[in-house]
Amino acid sequence: MMYIAGDWKDYEVIDTGGGEKLERWGDIILRRPDPQIIWPLAQETAKWRDVHGHYHRSSSGGGQWEMKKSIPDDWKISYGKLKFHLRPTNFKHTGLFPEQAANWSWMMDKIAGANRPISVLNLFAYTGGATVAAASAGASVVHVDAAKGMVQWAKENIQLSGLGERPVRFITDDVFKFVQREQRRGSKYDAIIMDPPSYGRGPGGEMWKLESSLYPFLESCMEIMSDRPLFMLINSYTTGISPTVLRNMLSMTMGKRYGGKLTSGEIGLPITASGMNLPCGILGRWEA
Repeated sequence: MMYIAGDWKDYEVIDTGGGEKLERWGDIILRRPDPQIIWPLAQETAKWRDVHGHYHRSSSGGGQWEMKKSIPDDWKISYGKLKFHLRPTNFKHTGLFPEQAANWSWMMDKIAGANRPISVLNLFAYTGGATVAAASAGASVVHVDAAKGMVQWAKENIQLSGLGERPVRFITDDVFKFVQREQRRGSKYDAIIMDPPSYGRGPGGEMWKLESSLYPFLESCMEIMSDRPLFMLINSYTTGISPTVLRNMLSMTMGKRYGGKLTSGEIGLPITASGMNLPCGILGRWEA
């Protein structure tokens, strides 16, 4: 199953082909590489060349932006009442993964429909798309990421969305160590969101490798779930991992202890020119 983030007005995948995607972010048009796009570009029309920025991959790894038109250092887009700061980074990204809107809508419905106070823990939380969504739906949120710059960016997004007075705590820390400390403190959460990287290091050099680290991490997270958990959501962009893997892990942890409902699948975005969908990652969901 593919969950499509198709409700955007400020974002659009205009066209795809030849390993690249043409995107509209508000009024800014960007051309970026995408490893899923292994089909050819039918024709490099003028719209592919008339862009604000084009990110070029380097044969030695990494890459760089070629800016063809001036753009602001920072611009903004909205998803419904949620608002986000964008800026081009050195790693081709803009600070937002628009396909995650499929998850934002789902978690906002779950939180709003719970009819009780909900506490959410957002791990590997990046620039806080899920944090903004959960806070907007009325949850209290703890946002944890190892990168200080990303945590600051998330704070900016909360303020931009007019949620500065909501109960949101921002923590710069290694998520594994944070969860272990929360166990010792006796802290509990009704919902946990995580978007773990394939590889990573914490502020103190702690090593993370998804294949060997994710399952023990899930077991640790089980110990800080409340007696009435609402949901657990795992996102992944790791190549070669099936959505069924995430579903199986959630079945062996949350499902075994709490029962509930398990779903998994791909997340994607509609492509305007072709009518096809662009696969962007995978998810696993447990819900009460």
